[in-house]
Amino acid sequence: MTLGLILFFILAAVAVISALGMLFSRNAVYSALCLIINFGAVAIFYLSLDAPFIAISQVTVYAGAIMVLFLFVIMLLGAEQLRVGQTLVWQQPLAIFLSIILLAEAGYLLFTQRGALAAGGTSQAGAALAATFGSPTTIGSALFNEYLLPFEVTSILLLVAMVGAIVLTKGEKK
Repeated sequence: MTLGLILFFILAAVAVISALGMLFSRNAVYSALCLIINFGAVAIFYLSLDAPFIAISQVTVYAGAIMVLFLFVIMLLGAEQLRVGQTLVWQQPLAIFLSIILLAEAGYLLFTQRGALAAGGTSQAGAALAATFGSPTTIGSALFNEYLLPFEVTSILLLVAMVGAIVLTKGEKK
């Protein structure tokens, strides 16, 4: 066993255990903290795949900004004090059904892609793409040249959501 494979199994265990901790935690704050650990493990997976820009984005955007927002909303709404155990009748069967579909898709992709990877690896065009794939220059160029309108629409949507959250939670002055 190589060192990379050992690191992969350790990270996979951390990711799975933190995801299970997030799912089964009765406290919303502990659940959010387990999610931060999961985001960190995923960022290290990206580093092992030679995608440092995506790894740094994972840490700064998700583990940083998004999780601060989640914790702010949890504290604002008092979700850590909500009663656990009140579920709708259809939630558990739907979750089981969707989990089975996800596992079936993952198994299908695993077994159909295994032969393609073992047969030929990557082509010359794939190797050339892999050299520049995920670099900050390539991502920035694509984001601000090809996807400028969706990027701006997303920023406006996030701004409207933030203003809406402030308006909804603002108490009336007496």
